[in-house]
Amino acid sequence: MSSFEVASLEELDRVEGEFVTHPVRTRFGISSFGVNAYSAPEVGGRVIEEHDELGAGAGRHEELYVVLEGRARFVLDGEESDAPAGTVVFVRDPAVRRGAVAEEAATTILVVGGVPGRAFEPSPWEAWLEAHPFYRRKEYDRAVEIMRAHLAEHPDNASVLYNTACMEALAGEREAALDHLARALELEPRAREWSRSDSDLDPIRDDPRFPA
Repeated sequence: MSSFEVASLEELDRVEGEFVTHPVRTRFGISSFGVNAYSAPEVGGRVIEEHDELGAGAGRHEELYVVLEGRARFVLDGEESDAPAGTVVFVRDPAVRRGAVAEEAATTILVVGGVPGRAFEPSPWEAWLEAHPFYRRKEYDRAVEIMRAHLAEHPDNASVLYNTACMEALAGEREAALDHLARALELEPRAREWSRSDSDLDPIRDDPRFPA
């Protein structure tokens, strides 16, 4: 393995959703700190989801946000802050609700996080970033393997359970998918709303055990 690597954000995998996630940490195999980048192609688009660091997939990190390009409008516990390129935003308390919207097209934000005084552990939700390249190539069996490995580490994490169920549904593992989905809904009420429109779950949607 080389002692260093160089890559542009454009060369990294892109996880499309409400915003674009650029998986920096998993791309380089970084194990000492959390780091990823996020971008919004259009003005008004969400670039950092509204969240705190106490939820099911969170790592309870303190987080540093660096606006690489464009311009963002942060909302931190209800207080708005203008953030043009070059702005650095530090959120010390994991309980702070935070989020950001793009004020210019192609706004991109780099996020670095960790827990003070503790060896770094990836946030459970990052399991999805590791599985995503295989999901995108429809290699669902490999995506299931990755999600199940993370599920063994986080057996009662709703985010990991839910995404494992999605991959199992696509891989044709109906029973396991239904079991993991049911457990995810037990732990995270919002998962019921996610499941209503998630096409990844379509292969099991006709089952009478699928949540109403």
